[in-house]
Amino acid sequence: MFNSVRTRLTVWYTTVMALVLVVLSGTTYLLLRKDVVRRADAQAIELADSFLSTVDAEMGDGSKPESADVGIAAAISEHRFRDVVFVVFSSQGQLLGVSKSHEQLGRTTEPSPEAVSASLRPLLVKTGILHSVYVSGRIYRGYVRHISIEGDAAILVVLQSLHRQNEFLAILARTFVIVIPLAIVLAAAGGYLLARRSLSPVVVMSNQASHIGAENLHDRLVVKNPRDELGKLAASFNELLDRLDQSFERQRRFVADVSHELRTPVAILCGEAEVTLAQETRTEQEYRESLQILKEEAKRLKLIVEDLFTLARADAGQHPLALSDFYLDELAAECSKNVRTLASAKDISISSETRGDVVVRGDEVLLRRMLLNLLDNAIKYTPRGGKVALRSGEENGCYRLSVEDSGPGIPADLQSRIFERFFRVDKARTRGESDGGGAGLGLAIASWIAGAHGGRLELTRSTSKGSLFTVYLPKGIPKS
Repeated sequence: MFNSVRTRLTVWYTTVMALVLVVLSGTTYLLLRKDVVRRADAQAIELADSFLSTVDAEMGDGSKPESADVGIAAAISEHRFRDVVFVVFSSQGQLLGVSKSHEQLGRTTEPSPEAVSASLRPLLVKTGILHSVYVSGRIYRGYVRHISIEGDAAILVVLQSLHRQNEFLAILARTFVIVIPLAIVLAAAGGYLLARRSLSPVVVMSNQASHIGAENLHDRLVVKNPRDELGKLAASFNELLDRLDQSFERQRRFVADVSHELRTPVAILCGEAEVTLAQETRTEQEYRESLQILKEEAKRLKLIVEDLFTLARADAGQHPLALSDFYLDELAAECSKNVRTLASAKDISISSETRGDVVVRGDEVLLRRMLLNLLDNAIKYTPRGGKVALRSGEENGCYRLSVEDSGPGIPADLQSRIFERFFRVDKARTRGESDGGGAGLGLAIASWIAGAHGGRLELTRSTSKGSLFTVYLPKGIPKS
């Protein structure tokens, strides 16, 4: 049951609502009860002052011995209030007078003077203090004051009945007992409906997402309100689907390109072997020519497989960097020497320009491969008699390596794709088998190597007069 988000939200909402209602009602009840007692105490003190003023006024001209009793009786007769009892004791605890509370007839029995006297005697030793006392089963708030009547000490006790107030509090408590459970039930029902309605878009999105697969990855979730949380969630999920769709498309294109690249050398290997074996007798020269063809295609196939393995390990994060310190200018000079044979075959001049001794920390083998890939790419696409320049140095706090050729350049609409795997601009930068062929993985590998060192490889410029590739490497290369 609690596996449902709607149920959990409803339970939490109902629990919080119940706690709020219980705390609110309990606090209200206690505050009202305290206010009732406070009002009763204030009224008791006020009535005591009024009672004493009346006694003093009645006895102002009294000269007879019984004038004290007469004054008390007169004050009691004048102070006849509902739920209030005035009791006067002598200093020895003898009852001098007691009034009636005049409560509504038929509801309660008026306490007898003897019961009043017996209940109040323990309080006579205290003065100016408010107490809760029980008289004949009824609770009163009692106020005790020591007074003097015609020089004789006396004790006045004012009893304020809390019967009506307690009845009101009892009704309030019963109301809370009925209203709170009803409010909790209504809150639970309303909370469930609200949670169900609020989460209904999630259910719809879940149903839509369950029907999205590789065959219909182009489908997207419907976003009704892109500004709320669920709309932002759906938009984020759609962005994830966009990335997955692009990744799947790249994978499909990658598989198709791999198949295409591998099919040609494999077909050549099979065809040449079949032609060689088709004739019973062949000359040694013919066998050598066939074996040479098989060797070249096998070498080409080996290079493609090695490049694919390198990229696969790079994608899986299993190609750690072997970091070491070396001179960047020396690496550039060695790479330019290594490709001089390829350049001389096309009468291409190679120049290397370095600025000072620059010590870098990185994977020397990978960076060497990156430079060789860039130089090999530049030589292949530079026409006979052209120029290729390799430069190294520092720029804006970074190490910089640049390779510039004098080839035909790359069309502007294709420049953004040159680092894609198996991509070749055959129409703009043609090359034949005499150029060594290639699978279109050199720039992709070079770009990965630059990124693995925390840098970047970019096409800085490409016009009809040539192209310029630049590698930027940070000085603080992170440890692998």
